[in-house]
Amino acid sequence: MIAETLAGISLFKAAVDGIKGAIGTANDVGEIAGFIDKLFEGESQVQQERNKKSGVGLGEQFGVKSVASEIINAKLAKEQMYEIAQMVDLRFGAGTWRGIVDERARRLREAKEAEAEKRKAELAKRRQFEDNMKQGAAGLAVLGVMVLAIIGMLYFATRG
Repeated sequence: MIAETLAGISLFKAAVDGIKGAIGTANDVGEIAGFIDKLFEGESQVQQERNKKSGVGLGEQFGVKSVASEIINAKLAKEQMYEIAQMVDLRFGAGTWRGIVDERARRLREAKEAEAEKRKAELAKRRQFEDNMKQGAAGLAVLGVMVLAIIGMLYFATRG
């Protein structure tokens, strides 16, 4: 778990360094978009690992080193994120960073909604299949009863 958190932090730091190195010569945001994606990905990994800690042992979850590290890393990431936001706005115009953040949030929301719709459609399809199977089984049962009735009638008709 610590290694995963460190991976997220190192990805975040590498993205910050990449943005800082490329922003002066970038002609548009697209030239640093890959770094921005990695910045958000690194931040997301750090947050996910932090959220996973709620399931670990109390000693590791509340240890001074763990708590201090999480708080310091979160503050450093927030500072660096603010610094990057300022640099992007200075280079490409006020509100550029807000636009990036808003567009990312919109796309994430749409992706979650699409995934929810997909799960809903799969569930409906599964229920329809189950209903069809139940109807098929009921139809076979009725057919079986009818066949047995006909066989019974033929049996008694020939005997009698």
